[in-house]
Amino acid sequence: MNLIDRLERKLGRFAIRNLMVYLIVIYAFGFVLSYVNPEYYFLHLSLDFDMIFRGEVWRLVTFICWPPDTRVIWFLLSSFIYFSLGRALESYWGAFRFNLYIFLGILGEILAALIIYLFFDQVYMLTAGNLYMSMLLGFAITVPDAQFLLYFIIPIKAKWLGIFYGAIQVYFLIVSDWPGRIEIILSLLNFIVFFFFIRKPVNEARRRARQAEFVMKMKKGELENSHPIYRHRCCVCGITDRDDPNMEFRYCSQCDGAREYCANHLYTHIHVHSEDKS
Repeated sequence: MNLIDRLERKLGRFAIRNLMVYLIVIYAFGFVLSYVNPEYYFLHLSLDFDMIFRGEVWRLVTFICWPPDTRVIWFLLSSFIYFSLGRALESYWGAFRFNLYIFLGILGEILAALIIYLFFDQVYMLTAGNLYMSMLLGFAITVPDAQFLLYFIIPIKAKWLGIFYGAIQVYFLIVSDWPGRIEIILSLLNFIVFFFFIRKPVNEARRRARQAEFVMKMKKGELENSHPIYRHRCCVCGITDRDDPNMEFRYCSQCDGAREYCANHLYTHIHVHSEDKS
């Protein structure tokens, strides 16, 4: 059991379901505020550590209300995109893991602003802008072959969008000064921790994605009408020997019929008996 699994077992009940709904509401508030009184955000809500050390600690939370874009059309479009990405990630990872990813991203922004203030004597009023892009990176690694319609016209896979954004970040990492580099690195703290320092996070996330896709196809009846090219398929998550050639599959002697399970679900599935179907 890896670190995330242990945390989820202990703290999973505190996870906020449908977190993206609350974030979009917060962004909508910030969007309205940007038109009614934009100076109010920078004077009282922004991530200004000079004011935070004077007692205005609420800024550690309120800074995230600044919207991804203050132009009406682009605000609506970006909100829809990020809402869709967030809901998809929550369905693939589960509410707890998605919560952890978002809050690590917010923590990274706070740490970046704090370090820059303490070591460079600069006030970096960071917003949660990079938080949205970190969701794109997380989605691109989880379901790399998912397809977007760029500008609603050009089809492009998620992995190419992720690579493009990653290349831009690497470029700015090279040309920026040290405060800028700290901002870039720590604003992607959630992505770095989630996919590089926790054991097998990518495989686990992809397994959840395959399971969600399998359930969706089952509901649509696509699997019964298709002719997949594989020898083994898990009855729980839908993974096949074509998806993972190294995965072991076994038939369960306690289940009725020829029901096959992967190594992850052979001992954890619910046994199926003929009387259960009646």
